[in-house]
Amino acid sequence: MSVVRKLSTRLRRSSVRSRSTAAAVIVVAAAMALGAAVLLLLLQRALIATVSDAADGRAIEVANQVGAEGVSALGNDLVQTTRPSQVIQVLDRAGKVVAASSPQADTKALTRLTPPAGTIERAEVSDLTLLDDDHDHLIVARGAQYGDQLYTVVVASSVGTQRATIRTVAEYLVIGFPVLLIVVAVAGWLLAGQALRPVERIRRRVQGIESSDLTERVPVPETDDEVARLASTMNEMLDRLQTGQATQRRFVADASHELRSPLATVTAGLEVIAPAAQGESWQALHLLMQGESERMRRLVENLLLLAKADDAALPMQRADVDLDDLVDTEILRLRQAGSNLKIVTDVHPVRVVGDPLRLSQLIRNLVDNAARAAHSTLRLSTTQRHGSAIVTIEDDGDGIPEVDRTRVFERFVRLDTSRARASGGSGLGLAIVQEIIKAHQGTVTLTAAVSGGTTATVTLPLP
Repeated sequence: MSVVRKLSTRLRRSSVRSRSTAAAVIVVAAAMALGAAVLLLLLQRALIATVSDAADGRAIEVANQVGAEGVSALGNDLVQTTRPSQVIQVLDRAGKVVAASSPQADTKALTRLTPPAGTIERAEVSDLTLLDDDHDHLIVARGAQYGDQLYTVVVASSVGTQRATIRTVAEYLVIGFPVLLIVVAVAGWLLAGQALRPVERIRRRVQGIESSDLTERVPVPETDDEVARLASTMNEMLDRLQTGQATQRRFVADASHELRSPLATVTAGLEVIAPAAQGESWQALHLLMQGESERMRRLVENLLLLAKADDAALPMQRADVDLDDLVDTEILRLRQAGSNLKIVTDVHPVRVVGDPLRLSQLIRNLVDNAARAAHSTLRLSTTQRHGSAIVTIEDDGDGIPEVDRTRVFERFVRLDTSRARASGGSGLGLAIVQEIIKAHQGTVTLTAAVSGGTTATVTLPLP
């Protein structure tokens, strides 16, 4: 049972192609085994029935001759007319042999059957020691009467040839079974592969479709079968997803545009009434409203930027960009802002081709994240290695768990919600970094730093 369970488990874990081939082989093997058993049984019955019919006919013939002529002249006739596979005896009422077709059979009766006149009885024996023959024999006895004398005609027919024929057929079947099963397995594997090839094409196409571009469609086979209907259904689903995504993007873009005007009005109003503001409470409220207004402005700008990235590629202004200058600018900004962090730099001249504004935004977002997470030290460096420009930003903070180092690049993901809100973060900074780096054919990764914090590594192709 354990072997069966293991086999069943392996089949469930295997591919559809493997399961289909295995099922075809198992079904064909079972059908062949059942068919072979039935064939051998029917063949055996047919061959034995042939021998039995021949023995019956011969017994009737000899019995009629005994009934008509007696047994006086029967000996020579039996010797001359009996086939080699048969032995015939004629027994009297006492079981004594009065006539036989072979000298070996004229001494002792082959059977004790004594059927009445005109009736037949049968028996099957495995060997006849009298004939020195170890083959199976079928014995047919028929009663015959001549005058007032009752005789028994015995016909012993060898079935060894028939048994040998059945064994030969069985041997051929045993030899042919594995060959046929191999042919079935190969044919089933090829046919299953051909049938599943459209499914594999659909799978590869779906795997290549990204959420940022739902215009791709899966190929629909021209077979008008279940696979074609599956492909059509998946295309319909992609149509619905594309429509829903387009609606969502339009909403975000429209909302971002619409929010710009009231935010600008609120900001302008705060600036106008600032000189006339009186009292400490109003000054505190004024500062709070200005901070929230600036936070909302950044959120709207970020949403609008991501909406543009979703609709199409980010608008890029290609130019030579010195990454070391961008990093130096961020270092100067942190120091002018009165940051208490120790800033360690290892900046070397590195020039790439890209959008200066976008790359500056990328580095600023990463530096701001690192500055918020750091406890005391921030390390920044630029270098060239293996044909790529590399910028690293390391903090000595608490670090990001390995399971979250990819998830933080998703939109509105904040591992520390309270800290992000207090510092004005919206969970879109790293999502914007991801879009900018994608537009520049680069990569950005987060790894554990030696200090226990996080190292952000930006890799960009050199011109």
